[in-house]
Amino acid sequence: MTAVAIETELKLRIAPAAARTLARHAALRPLKRGRARTRRVVTTYFDTGDDMLATAGVALRLRHDGRGWLQSIKGSATAAGGGLTARPEFEWPVAGAHLDPLRFAATPFRRVLARAERAGLVRRFATDITRTTIPLAFPDGTLAQLCIDVGRIRGADPDSPRSVAVHEIEFELEAGDPGALFALARDLAADVPLGIEPASKASRGYALLRAAVPMPVTAEVVALPRRASAGAALAAIVRSCTGQIEGNAHGIVDGDGTDPEWIHQMRVGVRRLRACLSLARRGVTAAHVDPLRVELRWLAMALGPARDLDVFVLTTLPDLRAAAQASQVGRLAPALAALTRRAGKARRAAHAAAKAAVGSRRFVSAVLAAGALAAALARDVDGLGGGKLARPARDFARPLLRRRHAALCSLGHDLAHVAPQERHAARLAAKKLRYATEFFAPLFREKRARRYRQALAALQDELGAWNDVAVATELAGRLAGAHSAAAAAFAGWAAARRIERSEALAQAWADFAGARPFWTHRR
Repeated sequence: MTAVAIETELKLRIAPAAARTLARHAALRPLKRGRARTRRVVTTYFDTGDDMLATAGVALRLRHDGRGWLQSIKGSATAAGGGLTARPEFEWPVAGAHLDPLRFAATPFRRVLARAERAGLVRRFATDITRTTIPLAFPDGTLAQLCIDVGRIRGADPDSPRSVAVHEIEFELEAGDPGALFALARDLAADVPLGIEPASKASRGYALLRAAVPMPVTAEVVALPRRASAGAALAAIVRSCTGQIEGNAHGIVDGDGTDPEWIHQMRVGVRRLRACLSLARRGVTAAHVDPLRVELRWLAMALGPARDLDVFVLTTLPDLRAAAQASQVGRLAPALAALTRRAGKARRAAHAAAKAAVGSRRFVSAVLAAGALAAALARDVDGLGGGKLARPARDFARPLLRRRHAALCSLGHDLAHVAPQERHAARLAAKKLRYATEFFAPLFREKRARRYRQALAALQDELGAWNDVAVATELAGRLAGAHSAAAAAFAGWAAARRIERSEALAQAWADFAGARPFWTHRR
């Protein structure tokens, strides 16, 4: 079988006007190792009528670049996040504009390719790109190509009216350290309008075919091999968290603001990444993670008000209005109506602020910084972890999980009746422990981890519900006035909710306290 080649590339969107001038950017001049070349590249993607290959994570394409024909087969990304993707790629020259099925057997995807061939391979869509390629050489010996792509993705029929514009740049790593690509990308992003582009041309082509509506990106379980090193595990977790952040940027910047899930899911991604960096500080010097922690704190502060107001306007206020109506407290209706108007105005302003933050150069730089950290963790560049990253991930995780578990247990006495600040501290401790268990659970026995995580999730959810009540009460007082009828109504509602949920919180704590930590037994 042909040796597996891994294609590693850093991809970014670029404004059309900037694409025309980027090749002359000052940051590129000292790095050029040859003349730029511009060619028209037409690529046709093949699949079955029901997209069997896409379902299996395989892309089959035939490309013509003005000189000849190339047949390429790509697999699913083995690493993705921070704009960087790495995926297996196989490529051969072919005689003409026809697939060579004999090459299928030389890849790990030969079985699904054989099934697809029997089912019937057809042209699904094509890209027509003008590509400018600039070879680069970095001072540390890293070699790469910068590709500036301008064109369109359209259906296989050249006359198809449906198409998607492409304006992007790709840094294709040939040899060396991907960190050099991130450093250059951040330099360019400082004064060139760039954006994160997590979707490949293939995935955008399939989305065009299906007229797919983009959906918010949720957290995924990070697949960690049992024998993974701490550095490899942390790198995979950082990439996963960053992928959730960048995957929701499009919905926030280009969406109409009606779906609150985009902001919610990006905020979850930010929280997960902040939790991961807190864990990483046990094995990585602060200088390598603290600058990114500052950027994530900024982003969290930009997203937080919008999310809080989404919950307040879409869930809490309707619940209170319904309760007031059921109780026939008619005098509250005008006060709640006025509060609803003020909250709606505040929500629109918060969404505008979140959109501005996510659409900013600072956001792009932060995502690239996260990608660069993941790349450095995977390679343990320059002794990033002082040797600690080479130890087994399970040995790295156990003391972290033990400390997080002990911290929560120390705060869990009669949570329904402690001071609000103590309950808030317990909520934060539960959240930190939950993220840590989500990250590292794949390293341990699944059944035992599942029981513990279910109990912890139920506890955190209950504490989160109490926090939502506290946030809603604070928002009502700030929007309507601390001594207003609406604020008083919220205070009464909050007190009733706390009484209603006291037993549920006590039960959630009891269930968690009885759950056995899953990391205590070695295998």
